Amino acid sequence: MSEIIKNRSEILFLYDVADANPNGDPLDSNKPRLDEETEINIVTDVRLKRTIRDYLEEYKNQSCFVKEVIYDDKNGYIQDSKLRANDYLPEKKYGSIQEAKIELKKAILEKCIDVRLFGATIIVDGLVKKNYKGSITLTGPVQFRLGRSLHKVEINHIKGTGAFASGKGKTQATFREEYILPYSLIGFYGIINEKAAESTQMKDEDVDLLLDGIWNGTKNLISRSKFGQIPRVLLQVEYNEDNYFIGDLDRQISLTHDLDNDKQIRSVNDYKLNTNSLLKLFEINKDKITKINYKIDSNINFNTDLIEKIREIGIETIELEL
Repeated sequence: MSEIIKNRSEILFLYDVADANPNGDPLDSNKPRLDEETEINIVTDVRLKRTIRDYLEEYKNQSCFVKEVIYDDKNGYIQDSKLRANDYLPEKKYGSIQEAKIELKKAILEKCIDVRLFGATIIVDGLVKKNYKGSITLTGPVQFRLGRSLHKVEINHIKGTGAFASGKGKTQATFREEYILPYSLIGFYGIINEKAAESTQMKDEDVDLLLDGIWNGTKNLISRSKFGQIPRVLLQVEYNEDNYFIGDLDRQISLTHDLDNDKQIRSVNDYKLNTNSLLKLFEINKDKITKINYKIDSNINFNTDLIEKIREIGIETIELEL
């Protein structure tokens, strides 16, 4: 039987997107998110978590607490977090609010992998007593920083003609417009905190599903705006020392190329990943690293054989079967 995780680990995930929009900003015409000062593409951690959730539900038959659920088909009403929580409250008579909260928390953690991974704030207003106001807060063991491209990007504005008329009795078809990135290599950095895992009961098998969701969720995100995303590099660095991690793994990788500027990059064939700084940190911290699990796309180019160099340092590496 799978056990609650005992070791802290860090995650480095790189994926790229071509001629698509990895994460549109609804407050800015759904343009790809951009750091205006640096011209770096930004992807929120919420977007990555949604990718993981959708994959685990659709492909791995896992239940997720955070999802859009329609409870009134006629009016299209969507559940709020309170109604969602009530779906998991066992039907029985409770002697106190505290007893009901304990049972609710237990049921959600048993059934919902996303809460075991990412935590949640569960609104329990009206639980047992109508005038009761409260919540259950669970801090997720898995936390990601904002994803950022490893190079400057440009946004292209595309206009086209729709298939339908602009209105009844009209001869002119509607126009559509969208914003895409010709190319972006995006890096995500995350931590799996074994201390927080104790409160959400996150187990080793949940880590396996998480890594599967990161890699194959990205690969299988086949919507019009996301089609073209390919996972390239996934590293999980597991430590043997309590409360220890290196940090900022995503900032230890850079791109090298022969183009005039970053914005001319269009594919993995246009650059190499320089991992010298990353390897140096691994060597410095090798006694604290238990192993490195990895998955690497064969089309990505490094300045050196990354996995072979890690092995030469003396760190065990295991290829993930994803």
